[in-house]
Amino acid sequence: MWDMITDLLSDYYLWTKTLHIISVITWMAGIFYLPRLFVYHTESVEAESETDLLFQTMEQKLLHVIMRSAMYSTWTFGLLLVFTPGIVDWSEIWPWVKAVSVLIMTWFHFWLAARRIDFIKGRNTRTGKQFRMMNEVPTLLMFLIVFSVVLKY
Repeated sequence: MWDMITDLLSDYYLWTKTLHIISVITWMAGIFYLPRLFVYHTESVEAESETDLLFQTMEQKLLHVIMRSAMYSTWTFGLLLVFTPGIVDWSEIWPWVKAVSVLIMTWFHFWLAARRIDFIKGRNTRTGKQFRMMNEVPTLLMFLIVFSVVLKY
């Protein structure tokens, strides 16, 4: 049975890799944009105003419709790649760097979701500057992931 699964994974490797890359691009677009929305929400919007509700709607749709789906598909196709024979050699450093970076990126996704709840409940205490600084986290992680996968260090 396992041989049949690994053969299937090998046969569809390029499709899996393609769908993984598309999923990552979509997830990363959201992860870059949501903190930016939080900056504008914090700096330019009065609580409980019509604009506040508009921002909450945009943030909710970005997080739940786009980012969540993209994160799940990124993980699904990524794990399929991990189980594809000959793709990942866990004796090397690069898959560990990527794995840790993806775990941190996933944590960041959920951190953003918690910040969205702060806005909904009217208890956001972070400044636009803090959200700008946090917006650098996915950039650093992206560098680690891309360099580790492409250069295989």
